[in-house]
Amino acid sequence: MSIRINKSILVTGGAGFLGSHLCESLLNSGYEVICVDNFFTGTKDNILPLLDNPRFELVRHDVTFPLYMEVDEIYNLACPASPIHYQFDPVQTTKTSVHGAINMLGLAKRIKAKIFQASTSEVYGDPKVHPQTEDYWGHVNPIGPRACYDEGKRCAETLFFDYYRQHNLSIKVARIFNTYGPNMHPNDGRVVSNFIVQALKNEPITIYGDGSQSRSFCYVDDLIKAFIALMDSSDDITGPFNLGNPNEFTILELATKIIDLTGSSSKIITKPLPIDDPKQRQPNISLAKEKLNWQPQVQLAEGLKPTIAYFDMFLKNCS
Repeated sequence: MSIRINKSILVTGGAGFLGSHLCESLLNSGYEVICVDNFFTGTKDNILPLLDNPRFELVRHDVTFPLYMEVDEIYNLACPASPIHYQFDPVQTTKTSVHGAINMLGLAKRIKAKIFQASTSEVYGDPKVHPQTEDYWGHVNPIGPRACYDEGKRCAETLFFDYYRQHNLSIKVARIFNTYGPNMHPNDGRVVSNFIVQALKNEPITIYGDGSQSRSFCYVDDLIKAFIALMDSSDDITGPFNLGNPNEFTILELATKIIDLTGSSSKIITKPLPIDDPKQRQPNISLAKEKLNWQPQVQLAEGLKPTIAYFDMFLKNCS
């Protein structure tokens, strides 16, 4: 009988923005990592530096179909996460969240693996409570254009906690707030990537609404540390946990900061606010501080610098 010495970890969505950073961090900790991705929004470029590592394995697979393998832990990150991508095929987005969760939970149950769900602050919808705490049930439009993602993730959380209660499965659920950093998709439509690309091209920076709506931006390295701290916590700590940076900025402040850091000549223009776009989004992370001994360390201006450098290199390589 073979005995596995290194912990083996499955990361679905492992070629995406967050997944690629998580795979790299786990490899640096000495684990065996199996990256699963269907490359709908993920890209091989994100994991190119990892392919020569003998402890890294890449599997092309869609989580809406069952997956069979032996691992110790599962991080379920598979799902498009930006409005442009998740609204492109909303039915598939819902299937990825719901069928994907069922398939990964079924796998975890069969092999008795601990499993992590990447949920989202979008479960709060356009919140009436500010900042948001984990006991807030949200204010979500179940039939709007964002519902495929919002309700898909809410259903995934339901499934995780039902598997926990019904099958005593070891689960971890994280509600991720706006995160940025290298490996973001340049055309994902998210505010940080949009503004940086527009600024580097000296194009007009597009703000939807009057720019007074607020967001909280967490640098990717901080978030990945939170993921691992949550996964490494005791089995009685399930979440959900708000994971993000509680420092709040208006969209106008973000645009101004990016123009300043890039030295861009871009001007700011405004367009109508999209349907159901949240006006405020700020995490209360008291629970993560208490239970995980975690809080973000990288401030916005500090994290934007390597993010801008990444996009600058990307654009130069494309020209």
